Amino acid sequence: MIRLATRLALAATLFATLSGPAAAQTIGTVNPRPLPPLANPNDPNLPAKELFGRATTGAPMQARAFGFYSRGCFAGGIALPVNGETWQVMRLSRNRMWGHPDMIAFLERFARTVPRVSNWPGILVGDISQPRGGPMLTGHASHQLGLDADIWLTPMPRRELTREEREMTSAINMVRSDRRDIDPATWTGQHLRVIRAAAQDPVVERVLVNAAIKKALCREAGSDRSWLSKVRPVPGHNYHMHIRIRCPAGNASCRAQDPPPVSDGCGADLDWWFTDAVLNPRPNPNWRPPPPITMAGLPDACRQVLVAR
Repeated sequence: MIRLATRLALAATLFATLSGPAAAQTIGTVNPRPLPPLANPNDPNLPAKELFGRATTGAPMQARAFGFYSRGCFAGGIALPVNGETWQVMRLSRNRMWGHPDMIAFLERFARTVPRVSNWPGILVGDISQPRGGPMLTGHASHQLGLDADIWLTPMPRRELTREEREMTSAINMVRSDRRDIDPATWTGQHLRVIRAAAQDPVVERVLVNAAIKKALCREAGSDRSWLSKVRPVPGHNYHMHIRIRCPAGNASCRAQDPPPVSDGCGADLDWWFTDAVLNPRPNPNWRPPPPITMAGLPDACRQVLVAR
């Protein structure tokens, strides 16, 4: 009973923190407006997202990640070019195409791999990180170290998308309306090949997908199931997969993700995600959103990352 209650609480927390605004289907704007200056940027009670959300360029420092994926920042970030032969960046108005150099190198490598393992011409890249990481003004509890990236489960078209298309086009929902399995009208074997290629890359720590997508992968994986342990079910994520790579080598200030379970995650633990208690949780009248992270809640180095010029 304790284990069930803990898992239900975890699911509720994940749903609240991972399914906010700025999802793949949330539209952007062709003409983004700069945020107004802060009246008192040194206020210790000011949410850190207000500061990091106003950084428009990377910190000109040695590339390093500080803290954990959901509580940290990074220096030396670079932006993924908005167009590549095998990728295109979406929602340019968010300015979240920045990442640690290791992540940018992975994305370029993965994008080149996708046409070799599937019939996709390439990938559509959603949010990576803000220029200096840190908490975001909208969506995403993680993506703070430049080591997370969202890849749409929609293949890149064989032409360059317009700016308006990048802001207004929605990703495609892979999950059936009852949320118990994938939608056969949208899911194909090509999706399995693309997700498997991501999970098989040695720098990848996690691939987060909807539980219905994990169910399809378990069913269709075949005899080689070694990569499935990296693919973890989370609420939402029915339009995109969230790829997390490991802390950079020699970067002691980056706190590593716990290793995934040894099992493929396709047994009773996956069945739990389709119980009524998870699919239709009862509202908790006592739940309150956690207070926003302030600079005091981030590694000390993040102060230097913010002011670096």
